[in-house]
Amino acid sequence: MKQRFTFIALLSALVALAGCGSGTATLLPNVSGKAGEVIVVMDKDNWEGDLGSDVRNELAADCPYLAQREPLYNLVNVSPSGFADLFKVHRNIVIFNIDPQVQEPGIAYRNNVWARPQCVIQISAESDAAARELFADNIERVMSTLEQAERDRVIANSILYEDKSLAAAVTEMVGGSPHFPSGYKLKKKTDDFIWISDDKQYSIQGVFVYKYPAEPNDNFTQENIIAHRNAFLEANVPGMFENTWMTTGTYITPSVEFISFRGRQFAQTRGFWEVHNDFMGGPFVSHSFYGPGGKDIIVVEAFVYAPKYDKRQYLRQTESIIYSFEWAKDEKEKKEKQ
Repeated sequence: MKQRFTFIALLSALVALAGCGSGTATLLPNVSGKAGEVIVVMDKDNWEGDLGSDVRNELAADCPYLAQREPLYNLVNVSPSGFADLFKVHRNIVIFNIDPQVQEPGIAYRNNVWARPQCVIQISAESDAAARELFADNIERVMSTLEQAERDRVIANSILYEDKSLAAAVTEMVGGSPHFPSGYKLKKKTDDFIWISDDKQYSIQGVFVYKYPAEPNDNFTQENIIAHRNAFLEANVPGMFENTWMTTGTYITPSVEFISFRGRQFAQTRGFWEVHNDFMGGPFVSHSFYGPGGKDIIVVEAFVYAPKYDKRQYLRQTESIIYSFEWAKDEKEKKEKQ
């Protein structure tokens, strides 16, 4: 009974804090925890049962298009009675409130409850079976909310520590740019291709931006996207040795999906890159979309090379940068409104 009272009080505090104005939010501490980590508040019996299996099967599923198996998120289970201040300031929290007294089952999505920038998802149901159904019916939004929270943190840091000279170089070529944080350097620039990269001793996080004339049809088919990609990379991204260059791996077929994100539409391609006649490789993700006036196709691509490390977070960081793309006019209008 005491545990239930404590948890209900906790949820009441959550609702109250979430309703506070921005003045309260500015007083919150910074979030804790590692990037890609999620606290799952759930009692032990459910965590070891079907509900916990459902959560692990979704949130800790294999991250797609990585050479080694890595989970989408690292999960940490905390019981409701153990959900103390130490865990409340974590970056990502999913709370399962399972109680026969729940009057309004549902899912609440909240930001900056106990820390900032924080993502809190509260799933309330009268039984574990009802919680499983609620979770399954809303899994796409749950996943996209967590992913966007991770992405927004990277974008915020990119803007805070931005190297504006890189955005200027990209904008000159295509009319807009992602936000590149310090550490990224311009490696190559032509009339239709730019290569920007953060190169460290054992890792490379790179971004390509290129453009080509739009065709009447089939601009965003997998075949067309990959054909143009391979042509640009062969011409602009040589390998370490003679007769080597970056290209698209063929042992796993790249995937294409169409995304609408904050007023922009683009074809998102995921796959593996490799070096022709060499043994280097890694994951990539690209966004292909029409340029101003629809005359050109613009491609903004993120790729990672980190043979000594897990690659999930490297790719998530670099992918977040290309998600920050803004047209120059939109960025100008946003600054004028601030």
